[in-house]
Amino acid sequence: MPGMLYLCATPIGNLGDMTPRVVETLRSADLIAAEDTRNSIKLLNHFEIKTSMTSYHEYNKVEKADFLIGQMQQGRNVALITDAGTPAVSDPGEVLVRKCQKAGIIVTSLPGPAACITALTLSGLSTRRFCFEGFLPSDKKEKAQILKELQEESRTIILYEAPHHLVRTLGELYDALGDRRITLCRELTKKFETILPITIKEALVFYEKEEPRGEYVLVVEGKTLLQKKEEEQAAWQSMTVEEHMAYYEEGGMDEKSAMKQVARDRGVPKREIYQYLLSK
Repeated sequence: MPGMLYLCATPIGNLGDMTPRVVETLRSADLIAAEDTRNSIKLLNHFEIKTSMTSYHEYNKVEKADFLIGQMQQGRNVALITDAGTPAVSDPGEVLVRKCQKAGIIVTSLPGPAACITALTLSGLSTRRFCFEGFLPSDKKEKAQILKELQEESRTIILYEAPHHLVRTLGELYDALGDRRITLCRELTKKFETILPITIKEALVFYEKEEPRGEYVLVVEGKTLLQKKEEEQAAWQSMTVEEHMAYYEEGGMDEKSAMKQVARDRGVPKREIYQYLLSK
């Protein structure tokens, strides 16, 4: 019988968040695949876990995945851990999961800490609908495309950022999204955990004086219906009434229907549009 792959969530800061099930699985597995064995050995030593480790990270994820699948096909159980949090979330573990599925190897996930969900619940922003972007790409063209897409995103947005890139990213978010509510979550579950509900503009001012320290999760307010309506009205107001009417009439509306829609767009009574056109 082939072995299995166990995705084991590990603490993002506080060792007390390690679940008994994960400890037991790491002890009983035949092999642990870790993002950074030098970092993970501290965790394993703390819980007196003696299982052998091998590295599995961004730079060997393809060839090492094939090796790990070979091990599981020989009947060995493999536990996958990342430096902190849940494997395969913004993590090379997704490649291994995909390859296991193609090879017919059973994969199971042992739930536990995830920085993105922890930050979302602490943000004070809407948790009903959200999207996770992880780290914005370093490629400028790709990043610009993602920021453009996020301009119309109505769900709460979750991003990761390192301290030395925080101010740059806040500036890019401000340029792309305008001044929205944002909660900056720093050093989650650790001694110096900080939750800062603020606006993007206020955050930029704050970090002009304060040097960013620690890893950050940024939780950003999605575009609200009010913001959309205000932007639409601003666009209509930039047109003359005649241009606005022509926009709808060229789209196939009759004059009466166009007049009614123009009045609705501009937030004025239909009578006002009619009297304006009559005076021309």
